[in-house]
Amino acid sequence: MTPAARIQAAIEILDQIVAGEPAEKALTSWARSARYAGSKDRAAIRDHVFDVLRQKLSCAAIGGGLNGRALMIGSLTQAGTDLDSVFTGEGHAPSSLADDERPDAPALNVAETWDIPEWLLPLWQSSLGDKAAEVAEIQRHRAPVFLRANLRRTTTEEAIMALAAHEITAQPHPLSPSAIEVTGNARRIKQAPAYLTGEVELQDAASQALVDALPLADARKVLDYCAGGGGKTLAMAALSSATMYAHDANPRRMKDLPDRAERAGIAVRLLKTNELKENGLFDLVLCDAPCSGSGSWRRAPEGKWRLTPGVLDEVTGIQAQILEDAAPLVVSGGALAYATCSVLSVENQDQIEAFLSARPDWTLETERSFTPLDGGDGFFVAVLRKS
Repeated sequence: MTPAARIQAAIEILDQIVAGEPAEKALTSWARSARYAGSKDRAAIRDHVFDVLRQKLSCAAIGGGLNGRALMIGSLTQAGTDLDSVFTGEGHAPSSLADDERPDAPALNVAETWDIPEWLLPLWQSSLGDKAAEVAEIQRHRAPVFLRANLRRTTTEEAIMALAAHEITAQPHPLSPSAIEVTGNARRIKQAPAYLTGEVELQDAASQALVDALPLADARKVLDYCAGGGGKTLAMAALSSATMYAHDANPRRMKDLPDRAERAGIAVRLLKTNELKENGLFDLVLCDAPCSGSGSWRRAPEGKWRLTPGVLDEVTGIQAQILEDAAPLVVSGGALAYATCSVLSVENQDQIEAFLSARPDWTLETERSFTPLDGGDGFFVAVLRKS
């Protein structure tokens, strides 16, 4: 495919997304119908689509509309691309620009400049203070690719050397001793021997730093209460000799965890909800709660535009219920860790304040916030101690 044909494909996919189709589904459907497209074509088209989704408001304002063509015009204009070299109408390229399609450098408001939903601006600003504009700007661009070195099997330096043997360039990242930032050939990771043998796992650097902040040293029994795919379960197990347990309200989310744990050389016991109490109390319970995902919108930008005040209220209610349900699972003197991949105070500090105000037998031991300015995604973690 020519570069212009890839852009036309991205326009068609964006039209489906604007109509309500999830981005991943739209991309997959297009790929299945376009067998002629190679892996490089699919990767380039995906990049175009996600570049637009990260900057949807500004692309729409500059391009003059919310359809795929207008959004792509806005994106290419912001990237400094000569539109007439793309919109030629030749072959499979987009048709030539009409006079009224040519961008006229409109004045953007704050929401459009930051690419943050207008309703969310006050909360975004109050949560991030003087970092609000910088964090919003970072979220408009592609995220780095990070790996976690499985310190049970290798060192960070050895893992980087193993990746280099597969022509993947990488370097240590200061957020965590296990964090590796991939600087070249990231799309080869899942074929690399170091990945296939469990020496490295895909995991954001701030997510790894969050695990580093947990009181794992003296824990004998650790429960990942909202385990999902199990990334933090495996990260905790790599740093601890504790017996590891994983639970999720939807057990299907953990379907790949046994294979991942075996590959990493780690034993993890999966628990259903009705099995939690019969396994006794835990020294550490991690609640990596469902959230807005506002700290990782550069990786999953659709979430930025699907979030509404009602959805946020629903999510914070779920978070509060998770804390309430998990607290009785902690042994006296044990720790309850609460984490989100959000930068919004209503999901972070406000949840901890509400929990502690109703429970005088709990105290806040540590609390830390990460933003994309630290290099990784935005995360929050608080460690609560049961007296």
